[in-house]
Amino acid sequence: MSNAFKGNKGYLPSKICVVCNRTMTWRKSWAKNWEAVKYCSDACRKNAPKNVTPTR
Repeated sequence: MSNAFKGNKGYLPSKICVVCNRTMTWRKSWAKNWEAVKYCSDACRKNAPKNVTPTR
């Protein structure tokens, strides 16, 4: 009785945070605005320079 999904997030889309360059994996809470997500956390959002242009 094994569950193949448990902990398997490899198939989810991911992006790079524009401030810390860490990989952030898609979250259900970001589903409606995934294209607009730039930061991995509130801390990165606060530490972001005012003129950050996201790189794709």
